[in-house]
Parts: sequence; structure tokens; C-alpha cells
Amino acid sequence: MNKKKLPATAVTLAIAIILVLVVRLSGMDKAVATLLILAMACILFVTELIPLAYTACSVPVMLVLCECATAAQGWAGLSNDSVVLFAAMFVIGGAMFRTGAAETVGKWVLSKAGTNTRRLVTYLMILVGVFSSVMSNTGAVAVMMPVCIGIADAARMERKKLLMPLAMMASLGGTITMVGTPPNITVNTVYQQSGLGRFAFFEYAWIGIPLAIIGGLFLVIIYGKDTKTADAEQYEIIVEPLTTNQKLSLAVLVVVVIAMATEIIPISVAAVMGAIFCRAKRLISSSEALEDVDWTTIFLFAGMLPMSSALDRTGAGKMIANAAVRIMGGSPSEFVAISVLFLIAGGLTQVMSNTASCALLAPIGLQIAEALGASPAGVLMAIGIASSCAFMTPMATPPNTLVMGPGKIKFNEYLKIGTPLVLIGYVICILVIPRVWPFFG
Repeated sequence: MNKKKLPATAVTLAIAIILVLVVRLSGMDKAVATLLILAMACILFVTELIPLAYTACSVPVMLVLCECATAAQGWAGLSNDSVVLFAAMFVIGGAMFRTGAAETVGKWVLSKAGTNTRRLVTYLMILVGVFSSVMSNTGAVAVMMPVCIGIADAARMERKKLLMPLAMMASLGGTITMVGTPPNITVNTVYQQSGLGRFAFFEYAWIGIPLAIIGGLFLVIIYGKDTKTADAEQYEIIVEPLTTNQKLSLAVLVVVVIAMATEIIPISVAAVMGAIFCRAKRLISSSEALEDVDWTTIFLFAGMLPMSSALDRTGAGKMIANAAVRIMGGSPSEFVAISVLFLIAGGLTQVMSNTASCALLAPIGLQIAEALGASPAGVLMAIGIASSCAFMTPMATPPNTLVMGPGKIKFNEYLKIGTPLVLIGYVICILVIPRVWPFFG
């Protein structure tokens, strides 16, 4: 472990031990103990004193040691089918990248754009939006970065003119489907666990498609100013024809998405079948598959799921929900409720992982819906979309971090471009949620 992290880790461990001792020796109310654990997790997620996955995995440990959950309840998240879905989709996406299919498709699309900057950015937005809607946003950005850097360098344009919209569109496109971004799966899992309902695979598209289109148009307007040079005229993207393995990986992705959308079989089963096929056909090796799974996301998601049931079981969630409802005015309108939820989730996601912010807030949202006497679908959708509007800082989501160095992008540039995108997300939520997932009715 990095030596600079050691003092922070030691302090964190000491605080955790003290907290457990205080709770056990004082006979503290379990609801209060759960809130203290939640607060500690929130602080660690924001400050990243220890890695995010460590923080998430410490939550079940703390819940069990403080007697807010049994051992079985504490580790139930690891057996959740959404965890399997995450892992399998990372493997399928990895096969796309390992075979070169994603890069080949990307080069082919961008080769059609020519040297016109506006057309180039437009094609890039469409390509990344589609990619990120069905696979890892981080992977989509990682595979397209070299292509974008090559084009920018040849054209003697600033790299950030392609890399910044690349990162932003990855987050926008991810809001279209259930598997596009971790917050979408998180809110669906919390919804399912409540026994009150669930979201369909493409149900997020009611908000995701307008958000991707309007956000993409905004990025084209900002970054699409023509900077064509003589060098750009000479730059040619060499597109190799698809080979058998690349065709197979594309076919697997298409079939899996169709199976998920039609729900012929459970979506986690469809994803696992696709991942198994990729390995059986040697589209990806076992070691590569393990490398391509984002284990931070897996453990963060699985580690925080027990907090949802603990908030419900101990009554801590109701305490938070009642406080939030009082802040909203007791009997708020949908406009006020969505605005408050978006402000909280959208603000938190700028300073911590979007996956972490959604994992913290989704179970609380469920309690807020109960306190309001509202349908949980609209509340959870507002939290999920707001958590995905991670545009204003480089640390809000991995795609933002990836492009910062190569693009020489300054912190205030994320604020400048990200703020209008967050506002676009807010307006679309206000317009769409009451009509598709009404709170009261």
C-alpha cells in the first residue's frame, strides 16, 4: 500500500474500532448506530482516505460487529444477481475491446466524418453514446482515446476538443439502459429488493435518450467549431476489415442486449451466457476476463447493498426520510421533491464516485417515497439520473479522470462544461418523471 495512505488507513481503522466499542458497550440504539456507520462511509467515500472498495466492504463488517445485521445479512450483497450482471457485462465488453472490434467500429465511424470538426464531434457523440449505453463507460472512453488523440494531433487541434466531449458523452449515453451505468443497476436492485416493482431494461431511455440527444447537441455546439488544417486533410484513418473474432464479439453483444430487452430469460442469465460464450470461443482469456472486471465497482455495489436492508430494518432510513420530508415542507409537490432529490444526489456525485453516491442514497430514497406516500419509481429514477450527471469534476466518474491528463484539462473546465449538462439533466427530470413515473396517482 502507498506509504502516504498508511496513516489515513490506521486512523480509519482506529475510528472504526472505537465506534464498534462505543456501540457495543453503550447499548446504543441500532438505528443511531446504523446512521453513524452510514456517515462514516460517506466521509470515506468523499475523502478517499482508503480505496472505495475497502470502504464499501467495511460497511457489512461494521454492521455485523455493531449487531445491526447478522453475518448472512451483511454479506447478502455478494449473492445478488446484479453483481453477477455487472461482472458478466464487463467480460463481454472486454471481449469487444480485446478483439479490437470496438476500435475497428470506432475508426470506421470516425473515418466517415472526414476533417470537418463539427461532423467529427457529432459522429463521435453518436458512437460513444451507443457504446456506453450497453457496456462500461470507462472501457468505451479507454478504447476511443487513442483514436481521438491521433486525430487531434494530426489536425493540430487541442486534444481536449475531442477528449472532453468523449468523456461527457460516455456518462450521457450510460443513462439509456439498465446496464449503461452502475447507478441504473443500483436503483433497480433497491427497487426489486423492496418488493414494490422494478425497472425494465430500456425504461431508463425515457430520460436517457432526451438527455443524450440534448447533451450531445450542446457538446457539438461547444466543441464543433471547425479547426481544419492542411495536416488534417492529410490525416487518414486506416480501417481494417473485421475478422472472425471481432464479428463474433459484436454478435454476442447484440444478442445479449436483445435478450435483455425482450426479457426472454433473466438479464443476469443472458449476460453470463454471453460471457461464457466469449471465453469458450477464445474471444477473451480467463486472465483477461479477470483484468477487465472492474472489481472496485463490484465490491462497492455488493458492500453497500446490506446498508439498504439495515436502514429499513433498524428504522434509520425512516429517520432520514422524515427529516428530508420536513425539509421539503411536509407535503411537497413533485417539482419540489424532484428538485431536492436531484440537488442532493447531483451535488454528492460531483465529489465522490457516482456509484458510491447512488449506493448511499437509493435506499434512503426508498424510505423518502414511503414517508411521502409516493411511488418509489419516480424517487429512485431521480436519484439514479442525478447520480449519473457526474460532469462537474474530474473525480466524479472514471471517464472524466481518464481524459484529464492526456487532454490537459483544468479543473475549472469541468465546471464550465459540466454545470450546463447537470442543469439539462435536472430540467429533463422535471419534465419527464412526473409524466412517466408520477409520484402521486
